[in-house]
Amino acid sequence: MSAQCAISANQALALACHAVRLKRRRWRQLVWLSGPSRHCRHAAVQLWQAAAWQSPLWVGDEHEAPVTPCLSARKARTRLGAEHQLVVVDACGAQGLDPDALGALAGTITAGGLCVVLTPDAWGDHPDPDYARFADYPWRWEALTAHYLTRLARLLSASPNIVRWQVEGELLLPKLPASPVGATYVGDAACLTADQARGVAALVGMKRRRPLVVTADRGRGKSAALGIACARLLGKGVARIIITAPRLSAVESVFERLAALCPDGLQATPGRFVMPGGEALCFLPPDLLTAQVNNQCLGGDGSYLMVDEAAAIPAALLGQWLTAFPRIAFATTVHGYEGSGRGFALRFFDVLRRQTPQWRAVELDTPIRWSAQDPLESVVHRLLLLKAPLPDAQPNGVITTTLLPQALLARQEVLLEKLFGLLVQSHYRTSPSDLRQLLDGPGTALRIVAGGGEPQAVLVTREEGGFTWALAEQVARGERRPQGHLLAQSLAAHSGSRQALTSRWRRVSRIATHPERRREGLGRRMLEDDIAEATLQGVALYGATFGAEASLLQFWLALGFTPVRLGVTKETATGEYAVMVAKALNAEGQEVLNALRVQFADSLPSLLAFELSDLPASVVVLLLRSLPGEPMSAGDWQAVKDVAYAHRNPAFARVSLQALVYEASHYVLDEVAALALQQLAAWAFQNRPLARAQSAASHQLRQAVQCVIEHSELLPDGRER
Repeated sequence: MSAQCAISANQALALACHAVRLKRRRWRQLVWLSGPSRHCRHAAVQLWQAAAWQSPLWVGDEHEAPVTPCLSARKARTRLGAEHQLVVVDACGAQGLDPDALGALAGTITAGGLCVVLTPDAWGDHPDPDYARFADYPWRWEALTAHYLTRLARLLSASPNIVRWQVEGELLLPKLPASPVGATYVGDAACLTADQARGVAALVGMKRRRPLVVTADRGRGKSAALGIACARLLGKGVARIIITAPRLSAVESVFERLAALCPDGLQATPGRFVMPGGEALCFLPPDLLTAQVNNQCLGGDGSYLMVDEAAAIPAALLGQWLTAFPRIAFATTVHGYEGSGRGFALRFFDVLRRQTPQWRAVELDTPIRWSAQDPLESVVHRLLLLKAPLPDAQPNGVITTTLLPQALLARQEVLLEKLFGLLVQSHYRTSPSDLRQLLDGPGTALRIVAGGGEPQAVLVTREEGGFTWALAEQVARGERRPQGHLLAQSLAAHSGSRQALTSRWRRVSRIATHPERRREGLGRRMLEDDIAEATLQGVALYGATFGAEASLLQFWLALGFTPVRLGVTKETATGEYAVMVAKALNAEGQEVLNALRVQFADSLPSLLAFELSDLPASVVVLLLRSLPGEPMSAGDWQAVKDVAYAHRNPAFARVSLQALVYEASHYVLDEVAALALQQLAAWAFQNRPLARAQSAASHQLRQAVQCVIEHSELLPDGRER
């Protein structure tokens, strides 16, 4: 054995002994192992063999891994709910460092465990291969900036809470402070903390129409609490409990806890546990659960629903389930690797306050897999900004926007944390990788509104388009799919517009405003200033894509944007159809926009009748208002009046009623008439009946037509009031 190998072996043994000291405190730690790739892997193998680690895991390229089991970083989510005492993340090789994988796997490490991150020499000076995931055409990942990795290296170099191991140098073990001695919990025998016991009691004692929200950081026993509560509810005779989550693997720990507490029960099939008396816990994925709720196969008196990882499920679905199930609990990770918990809280808590004002909240604070003040948790939170703080709201004042260069933001850690906090609270799903995109994404620009040194709003944009005509032709024909350029490529692929790719675009990637400063015009001002600058720079079109929700669509339409495409499948993150809007900034852009607008107008009616038959009627009315249309003819008005005040069958006047919806969508209506217009739009364009019985449906439809006519700014004969 060479001298260097002997040194590494001794260092590995010293580190294994350090892990024993960590275990006595029930702590975990990050190890930064740096140096030449081959030497780093050899040292990591020596550490792997230096102790009997529980379920050690190597994360990296399978062809480069010197040990097994090895897991690709892309499959890190599959280990959620598992427990490991040693995780080696190989960022030296062909995969580079995946921030999402690091965040996900850190939560699986148990007390006394180590998270070993292997990095090459001079790490942070250049991008690594994982940057290829967001190197938009025509960029090569090697040519991108590496502000994100530079920041990680800087933070790790300054952190007193990590182990620094230079494979050709020293092993620096931090001094461990005395661990505070906590009182052992001696209450509920099935629970490990008082927090968990309180959560279980609340779940078991749920009352009708008083939903429960259980929030926790990772490692606090949230899913186990669901399992304990389900065991007790089934034991009390509850016939069936439905549980849902983004995927079955997310609730494996629920079923494991249930099986441990109910040894007489049977795991009949994956996702179904049956008690001796027939009582059962059944998993249903969100889409199937929603379908059964809509078909009235689930829900109603006496029914229970447990929702785990609720922050990763669209709020629209949660709202439907809230109405269907009298006893329902939503459990979610607040500061998980997804970074989506705060967005869930801000969006869904408003729904709870409106629909069920007596809802309750329980928060689990005490960690279970490790003790408080755990070094690994604090370091990972800092590196990935999993607890990015929301900036202070500043008083109203003059709204001034400024461009913020990525290089400058990367050097201002406090500003970066607060700005990322704004994005987390405003968007449904924000991941650690989004932080890297923010700092190093090619063609990415940031504009902010600040007050008193605190960011109050942020706009993130990306450059798209500018393809050659030959490449645009290939993309439109489905022969090429260059990376990135979401809006331009989608329009070319689905609308056949070659010019949508040859023209230059600026697309809004994110826009966020402090929750206490909304409706002050901050977002509008940022967009107006950025559009003005884009116009001067020769950008042809300015666009955005977002979930087709009425208030969001109204915001963009009010700024002069035009809908140009509507997706026909619901987005996984939002549960809504994606709508694309655009605004022309010059003559070239206007030519492209005119063609897209005409094509969208031609295709919308047939889409509403088939693929988009469940699009919210409030969105349908807004989309129709944005389209060009001819004034109603005298014949149309006669047909409409015959439906409203005579006995004409509405089905034979559908075209005229569609024309009425087009016409009336441009007028300001009171609340009653606006609802009637939405009902009429849903019937006329989406074939959605207003009632189950045919006679009742016809009567309600006639009333809706009368209401629209009499409350609009038109008289029944078409003359303006």
